[in-house]
Amino acid sequence: MSEKREGNEIFSASAASQAGFTAVNVMKEDFGFETPVDLVPLPSRGAIYSVESGLAGKETLEVRSMTAKEEDILTSRALIKKGTVITELIKSCLTDKSIDVDDMISGDRNAVMTALRITGYGADYSVELDCPACDERQKQSFSLSDLPMKYLELVPVTEGANLFEFELPVSKKRVHFKFLTGKDENEMNLVQERQKKQGQKIDSLVTSRLGYSIIAIEGLTDRNKIGHFIRNMPARDSLVLRKHMDKNEPGVDMKSWMTCMHCDEHSEVRLPLGASFFWPDAE
Repeated sequence: MSEKREGNEIFSASAASQAGFTAVNVMKEDFGFETPVDLVPLPSRGAIYSVESGLAGKETLEVRSMTAKEEDILTSRALIKKGTVITELIKSCLTDKSIDVDDMISGDRNAVMTALRITGYGADYSVELDCPACDERQKQSFSLSDLPMKYLELVPVTEGANLFEFELPVSKKRVHFKFLTGKDENEMNLVQERQKKQGQKIDSLVTSRLGYSIIAIEGLTDRNKIGHFIRNMPARDSLVLRKHMDKNEPGVDMKSWMTCMHCDEHSEVRLPLGASFFWPDAE
């Protein structure tokens, strides 16, 4: 069913009851306060996960609001160096600790991240952007609550599998691809960081991402052969496939509109997930 909601429903559900503690709940017993737990909709609706993942068929996840403990995670130099800050943040806030956060696709992870940002610091998001019309840099404010959710519409090749089929327009080859997971994104970032430290130019972003996304071509799963095909595939095949994946990838639509204070142009922009996403200006 095609469905793109007007607003972000991440926080429309009532807070769920707090997960039980095995020890005395000091915050509740001594301070009369419990950290809220929210139901966060998953853009994938859990349709692409196996039963073993703990995510199969889940349309929502229970997520506890961030606390000062999660701020420690966000500032951990060790986690920043390893590139696992977001993974550890989500893991810390999920009430179901059996879920492997690295197995979640990026769109579902972004939905949880957006939820945590809104419950933790509010929906207002101020960020510096370059105007697409005049290139003047300026600070703009947006409401994260207004960002629409894009739900999965493609039908997986196999029920409960992150696997989809597409025919390339020029070569007519049948491709099976997946939406990238947290593990894939982390591996890509680590490879890029390693290349930077070695002084190598990072000029393979397109082929690298396709290499992680494409699982098989005409039934062939050999990674070396797939890599060779990707590097030599017609440019139109590459472009159309990437557009198809971007258009259909479930997640939070991070696009919004800004009015330039210099040229008055009204332009669509993509909101960056920079440091200010989790560290807004103090009020």
